[in-house]
Amino acid sequence: MFEQIQGLPIHVLVVHAVVVFVPLLALLAVAFVALPRWRRRLDWAVGILAVLAPVTAFVAVQSGEALTDALVARGFQGPILDQIFEHSRYGDILFRLVLPLGIVALLLLAVTSGHPRVPRLPALVTPVLSVAVVALAIASLVYVVLTGHSGAETVWGTTL
Repeated sequence: MFEQIQGLPIHVLVVHAVVVFVPLLALLAVAFVALPRWRRRLDWAVGILAVLAPVTAFVAVQSGEALTDALVARGFQGPILDQIFEHSRYGDILFRLVLPLGIVALLLLAVTSGHPRVPRLPALVTPVLSVAVVALAIASLVYVVLTGHSGAETVWGTTL
């Protein structure tokens, strides 16, 4: 399921979505926290990205595992396999950060929405969710860079 689209590895295609959606989610979620006056303008984008970023990260992880399995089956070994496994570890951590970031961002959207169906919660909930969003956003940005860099190094090396 996560192997190819028209002969191209899905991983090669979907990583570009991850590199766009994860930083956008991180930056817009932090802006949502830091700029309360802009919340009504940012809420739809944060909500969409809170779903898209984890989904694309999940597809990237699954397709990366399928690609790794295919490479191992073809006899890849040695240092390049170590680089692939390092890249895979970073990708796993990234997904484990982006998923809670998306969930916490959605919770923050709900809590700050002012919708009558949202129960009145203690005043401490919004600041706690805000701190969690900022911390997860920073960690996600760090790991999207580490994951992307290790993947690029694996593919391109220092041949340029």
